[in-house]
Amino acid sequence: MDQAVQVAGALLILAAFAAVQFERMRPDSRIYLALNLAGSAILAVLAWHESQWGFLLLEGVWALVSAWGLWVALFGPPRAPKATRD
Repeated sequence: MDQAVQVAGALLILAAFAAVQFERMRPDSRIYLALNLAGSAILAVLAWHESQWGFLLLEGVWALVSAWGLWVALFGPPRAPKATRD
């Protein structure tokens, strides 16, 4: 069961990453940040449970940074539109 949950967490992060790479999502969008937060939080909990400290550090920081970005996206001041590339 842990493996299925681990794969689900990884797929959330990878889906967000792929969507940004294929320009289907912006890296500052709420959905991108939420997918990263959910996936990294799942993987951090599993890493803690298995005493995988390096993986816990990676995923824990990933979750914290994603949570901060999502907080700013939800409650921070509006961001100025980004300039488009030519």
